[in-house]
Amino acid sequence: MTSPNTASLILPAPAKLNLFLHITGQRDDGYHTLQTVFQLLDFGDELSFSLRPNDDNIHLSPEIDGVAHEDNLIVKAARLLQPHCRTPLGANITLHKRLPMGGGIGGGSSNAATTLLALNQLWQTDLSLHQLAAMGRRLGADVPVFVEGRSAWAEGIGEELQAIELPEKWYLVITPNCHVSTAEIFSHKDLTRDTSNITVAAFLEQGGHNDCQPLVRSLFSEVAKALDWLSQFGDAKMTGTGACVFAPFDNKASAEAVLAAMPTSLTGFVAKGVNQSKVHTLLNR
Repeated sequence: MTSPNTASLILPAPAKLNLFLHITGQRDDGYHTLQTVFQLLDFGDELSFSLRPNDDNIHLSPEIDGVAHEDNLIVKAARLLQPHCRTPLGANITLHKRLPMGGGIGGGSSNAATTLLALNQLWQTDLSLHQLAAMGRRLGADVPVFVEGRSAWAEGIGEELQAIELPEKWYLVITPNCHVSTAEIFSHKDLTRDTSNITVAAFLEQGGHNDCQPLVRSLFSEVAKALDWLSQFGDAKMTGTGACVFAPFDNKASAEAVLAAMPTSLTGFVAKGVNQSKVHTLLNR
């Protein structure tokens, strides 16, 4: 490792898709039980980290409009990890943002996970992936899957993860110009909460649906428009609680051809599905 004065890292914060999302119930504490598959993508944000050896400040740039510094999941992740440092250290963090907020593709959660992984190395806290994932769970239900860095089958409230090998696909992801609040969707009276459990084998054979999709579609015309257009070319679904929608393709050329045909009123990107996050590949070099 380089000296504390020069130590730095540049790491991706990959997006994810929920290939399906079944809401199977609601617990007494208000949390929803679910089943889903997290498909990691080779596309996302990027974060640069460098040590501040002379103070314990967490300096993040640029700040995100409408999000207070201490409320940003990147800063929260750093603050959670900081007590495990052997000596007081801070960090300069630069965020190169490509993923939309409120899009259901894991931008904030992935940023938090990459921060935990990066600073665990730079600060030499030597915590295990299991410990970092448990820490990430305090920040959000989706953070652990990014910490562990594997596409995964998830149950419980999203914290019970089982790595899964998914067939290679390319995805066209459309990013509607709207912000969907996960809390508002999960608390909505019209959300379906009684879908029966399925097995991994049943999903791999038959697929699944997204219980949040009909509700979000009815509330956000931008999501409905994206789903209607993309459905002409494949099995279009919404990811998470939205707003992003996606369709799988067998190869990059097919996905890019549909992207090229997309009307100018829509925006999106093409990405490859991966079973292992590039973050871990880079950290383990």
